[in-house]
Amino acid sequence: MPLDSSDSDKGFAELCGLSPTDICARLDASPNGLAEEEAARRLRQYGPNRVAGERRATVLEELWSVARNPLNALLLGLAVVSYFLGDVRAAIVIAVMVLLAVGTAFIQQHRSNRAAAELRAMVHTTASVRRLPAPADDPFREIAIDQLVPGDVVSLSAGDMIPADLRLLDAKDLFVNQAALTGEAMPVEKFGHACDKGEGAFDLGNICFMGANVVSGYATGLIVRTGPRTYFGRLAHEIVGRRVPTAFDRGIDRFTWLMIRFMAAMVPSVFLINGLTKGNWLEALFFAVAVAVGLTPEMLPMIVTVNLAKGAIILSRAKVIVKRLHAIQNLGAMDILCTDKTGTLTQDRIILKRHLDIYGNESQRVLQYAFLNSHFQSGLRNLLDRAVLAHGELHLTHGAESGYSKVDEIPFDFARRRLSVVVAREDGKHVLICKGAVEEIFAVCTRYAVDGETGALDESHFAAAVEETRALNADGFRVVAVAYKELDAAKATYSVADEADLVLLGYIAFLDPPKETAREALSALAAKGVRVKVVTGDNEVITRKICNEVGLVAGEILTGGRIEKMGDAELAELAARTTVFAKVSPAQKERVVKALRAQGHVVGFLGDGINDSAALKVADVGISVDSAVDIAKESADIILLEKSLLVLHAGVIEGRRIFANIVKYIRMGASSNFGNMFSVLGASLFLPFLPMAPLQILTNNLLYDFSQTAIPTDNVDEEYVAQPRSWDIGKLFRFILFIGPMSSIFDYATYGMMLFIFDAWTNPALFQTGWFVESLLTQTLIIHIIRTARIPFVQSHASPALIATTIIICAIGIALPYTWIGGALGFVPLPALYWPLVAAMLLAYAVLTHLVKVWFVHRWGL
Repeated sequence: MPLDSSDSDKGFAELCGLSPTDICARLDASPNGLAEEEAARRLRQYGPNRVAGERRATVLEELWSVARNPLNALLLGLAVVSYFLGDVRAAIVIAVMVLLAVGTAFIQQHRSNRAAAELRAMVHTTASVRRLPAPADDPFREIAIDQLVPGDVVSLSAGDMIPADLRLLDAKDLFVNQAALTGEAMPVEKFGHACDKGEGAFDLGNICFMGANVVSGYATGLIVRTGPRTYFGRLAHEIVGRRVPTAFDRGIDRFTWLMIRFMAAMVPSVFLINGLTKGNWLEALFFAVAVAVGLTPEMLPMIVTVNLAKGAIILSRAKVIVKRLHAIQNLGAMDILCTDKTGTLTQDRIILKRHLDIYGNESQRVLQYAFLNSHFQSGLRNLLDRAVLAHGELHLTHGAESGYSKVDEIPFDFARRRLSVVVAREDGKHVLICKGAVEEIFAVCTRYAVDGETGALDESHFAAAVEETRALNADGFRVVAVAYKELDAAKATYSVADEADLVLLGYIAFLDPPKETAREALSALAAKGVRVKVVTGDNEVITRKICNEVGLVAGEILTGGRIEKMGDAELAELAARTTVFAKVSPAQKERVVKALRAQGHVVGFLGDGINDSAALKVADVGISVDSAVDIAKESADIILLEKSLLVLHAGVIEGRRIFANIVKYIRMGASSNFGNMFSVLGASLFLPFLPMAPLQILTNNLLYDFSQTAIPTDNVDEEYVAQPRSWDIGKLFRFILFIGPMSSIFDYATYGMMLFIFDAWTNPALFQTGWFVESLLTQTLIIHIIRTARIPFVQSHASPALIATTIIICAIGIALPYTWIGGALGFVPLPALYWPLVAAMLLAYAVLTHLVKVWFVHRWGL
């Protein structure tokens, strides 16, 4: 039965020395796989194969995550103090306010979490597993990874994630990347035979752990532990949660510290001034705390979450699945997109068009050997292999592989860029058939074969071959070379060392036509300020051909060979002005992305292969497709259900809309709150009473915050999404300083009106009511001025929901002094003359703020 996770090293060390037969007997399993009934029973016993970090939070955990805000603790502390001081009314009102704020945030976050989980469930990661009964031709089938159980037998090949902790039963040139678990960058080789015990669990040569991934080779393995019992599951909270802060996270942090600095300056000043001038230090403390709360945009977490979740749902309808919500903003801020050409610039519908000998003549033998190589290889079948098999079935005699049996395989890797299979002919001879990149095949060939005759390769043959492949590349063909070597049947296992002294047969040429929408998509992205750079392993000739056909000016192409010789600083400078990078390795793709980020760009990377995983992780936003290999999907932040730049363009626009609405709330809340607190500071100097009671400040702030809960639904002006947007704290700070004091001008005008027209020097309740209503109306209505760079209500309209919340909150503010709730808050009815005077001030405030905003936009932008 499965190992206990508490003694992992010891248990795995024991399994390490057992034979495959013994290991199956030990774990009550079979090399042929589990029966479906037994697998279902074990799934009920051990649970889904998910680690703790992937578990959805319970309702109580979600509620606690919302409620544990320090501001809520502060408010509840105020409520408790008010209660024990005898002010039960204030305690009840504050408690109700906290409940309303927490309840609203919880409802929105719960909906967002549920929506995000449903979206993530649309992206499936599967494993190849044997389950009985199984068809004879292919005993493995794909099932979701979370359905795996201890005792399952799984198949592994290049690009696969290790789906659970497992013991290998057999392996061929299997190299595994364990960096997520050990921190070691270099892949390690694993074996299927019994091995000696190592110093630690990760040194065991035939044990693979969940969280690692296959770099090259293939294997089958027996699952020993699943889910939280795996080594990865035990470290899940550390590993899953260890993510580098995004540009979005850093922007939110900088804004938070900006507000903390404001509070550090304002709150002590308010406390000291009111304590010294009024003499009531406890009341001054309450008032200072209320000012601190008033300066803080309490609804920011909720606004951010709702905006991102709403955007994720909208994007899902456009076939874009968001795995990590904060990646949406990074998608909108992206100004450079790095992508391969296959499937984005081309149709991803590769067709084998030519099979030629070294002189450029059609050759059935080249096609046959290419077919045998693709048919018998057991690693990750790419599009080229599928094209070879499809073409071979049409053009070769049925059963082209008959008379051959597989002996061994030398799997593909990105260093050699070739793959070999060894087959046995009916006459007993072994034939090594090698297929791969032209340069790498040339490097291991010494002879050629044409029409059954062989000869020594010399410089003239190489020159002719280079010329032929260049001509094919120039016509848009992707060329792969095919070579072979006949061997005596002296051994059953072969290695890379046997790929020498090969006979060059010829080439197979594939055509991947340009995608019809590529030119339109590139133009649309360029119009939105996103530069597309092609980063491909293909050679520069064919890459230039494709780029020209889709209207992308290639310019000078930077190749992997040149990149290898460059330092980071030189690469960063050259990468910024280069459009096409050709013949690059996985490590060089990562370097290109890092170089562009070092130049201050927000970089997206679109990739779907194992060779893209490193670049996906270091990009600001990693983008993959649902058909990608497991490691690419795991590394990506965003998954496209359709590999299209037009789909990605829609995601970019939505990301910018989301960021626009988040920044709207921050600009509105921060500038308005700053203006109000600036007014409070001035009023505290000359008024014989508090300009507004602490409870009234909190009520004002809460109502204003609720008026902005509809911002996630708001419309965004087209010019705002025309260019990439990112955090600019300096501009936000200037906006607060220029726009915030506008409200203070009219606050002081209201002070004068209440004191000199309505003689409120000796009537604190009337003064506080008048300022409360004016403050709430100006803050709420000014949303429509600040939300757009255009003329509000004329050139730009808010969403119906935002208009509705504005009207509702304004109506509440106007009616509140005439209700029993208003009386409980210390308000009194206002004189009739108050309303036309306030209306005139509102109009003047809107006009002045709009003019200052227009000046600000012309100078710094919005």
